[in-house]
Amino acid sequence: MSETFKNPYNSGDTIHLSNSYLNGPCRRASCSFKNVKWCRKVHESLSDVAGGINQPVQLGSCHVVEDILGEGSFGIVAKCRNTETTNIEAVKVNKSEEGVLEVAMDEIAILKQLRRLNPDTSNIVQCNGFFFDKENICISFELLDLSLQDYVQEKNPRGLTTRELRPILHQLATALSHLHSSGIIHADLKPPNVMVVNRHEQPLKVKLIDFGVARLVSAVNQGDWMGTLHYSAPEMLLGVPFNESVDMWALGLLMVELATGCQLYPGKTEYDVLRFIFETMKLNSLNDIEKYMVQDPGYEEDQKIFVSLIKSMLSLDAGRRITAQEVLEHRFFAPSLHQNSTDFSARSPVPPLSAASWEERVDNNHQNPASWQSAGEHKNTNLWLIGYSKFAPPPPPPPPKKKTLK
Repeated sequence: MSETFKNPYNSGDTIHLSNSYLNGPCRRASCSFKNVKWCRKVHESLSDVAGGINQPVQLGSCHVVEDILGEGSFGIVAKCRNTETTNIEAVKVNKSEEGVLEVAMDEIAILKQLRRLNPDTSNIVQCNGFFFDKENICISFELLDLSLQDYVQEKNPRGLTTRELRPILHQLATALSHLHSSGIIHADLKPPNVMVVNRHEQPLKVKLIDFGVARLVSAVNQGDWMGTLHYSAPEMLLGVPFNESVDMWALGLLMVELATGCQLYPGKTEYDVLRFIFETMKLNSLNDIEKYMVQDPGYEEDQKIFVSLIKSMLSLDAGRRITAQEVLEHRFFAPSLHQNSTDFSARSPVPPLSAASWEERVDNNHQNPASWQSAGEHKNTNLWLIGYSKFAPPPPPPPPKKKTLK
């Protein structure tokens, strides 16, 4: 059943929300942005604040903007001080455009389902609630440190060691296990959407963020495409039915990127990415991942097991792809392998699923697709510029043209 909510702070604007949306902790609003583009106004006001010229910008009734953390097609994320609680929060301010408004309401619906989870043990960002600022829907989150992408660039652009990867993988698998057991697909797992809680604490604690394109498994339609091209599973790119296993594919690609410092399947189009995927599988190049990982003396066996686990996430057959719960039960997290890494004994409660011996199945996971059009037909000889992956080397360039006598 749907209910129409009239925003009393912006006469004439009506927002249609389901009953669940109206249970948010805060529905108050104030008119902070007047007759100018709101995002531009925030930046101008922040500049004025820095120069001591103007009063700080306020969102809603109790969020004072202190800084802009990021911008995107949806709007901005601002660092705000909650004047009622004195807490510092990250507030996602969505544009008032119709398409963005619908996405924001979908995200709130997903976040409300996740509020029953403990944000610390589930490794999912804590949502404090939502409110309106004039026609803009604002969602408040706990403030985290920096994205995993920025953390790796800051620490070592070539990648992280196996010991550093282990707790990150365990926490992300925990987050996905909670999502999937709730019937939710994140659909946009990538390094910028994983936040580090505190870069100075070890082992590193991370949380999954950005549920803007998340969907209920039951609400996914054939042909839907969402998320980011480089992390999209082949079934999504091909427009065939898909489920939560697309998140496991993205997790595998994310971990390869963290381990090697580069994307496994770059490309500018769906065709490019699919070609890289099938070439990699045909050449069995996933076995070469270990060569490009940061060497960690004394942990060579761990690296081999890690690569085996990654291969089980990157099965072309979505039905044979490892699940999040099976990742948590994988021998990569056996106590004997990580005595000096971190303690995984306090695992978050996730419904148990039947375990499988992925080491015995992984070598038979890959299909043998028919040959695709040769990548050598590209005229550009700079292979990195046209997006070749070092794990899926291109065929040799075409032979030089024969000279003809005039």
